[in-house]
Amino acid sequence: MVGEIILVVLIIIGIVGRASILATAASFLLILKLLSLQRFFPTLERRGLELGLLFLMISVLVPLVNGKVATKDLLSAFVSVGGVCAIIGGILATYLNGQGLYMLKMDPELMMGLVIGTVLGIVFLKGIPVGPLMAAAIAAILMKLYQYIFR
Repeated sequence: MVGEIILVVLIIIGIVGRASILATAASFLLILKLLSLQRFFPTLERRGLELGLLFLMISVLVPLVNGKVATKDLLSAFVSVGGVCAIIGGILATYLNGQGLYMLKMDPELMMGLVIGTVLGIVFLKGIPVGPLMAAAIAAILMKLYQYIFR
């Protein structure tokens, strides 16, 4: 029963905080729970992140496929300052996201803190939720800094 209450609270927070993805995800899980389809939870837990990243990658690649990005624009990514910075940013982001994923595997209970932090960022800072993985990456960096400074 506690799980259902938490999901309802997340749905309300998602609606009030204009975080439609959070509200939709919590609604989806609540529906599965109420329909006694919990047998899908382990698969969602194991493969959900991969599926989400797949759709994110598809959405990023669509402009390449539909012709919105020209070949010359792709080539400029390797020779312009902005392009080189974007490549370095991509390398750093994927590394940091890997650290965040590792942290979530070791301490899955931290996910609730990431969700609360994301909602607070949306509501009070007018932020855009890009997903828990980058939040986990930043949390992993903060935890390593804390360990470095205070241990």
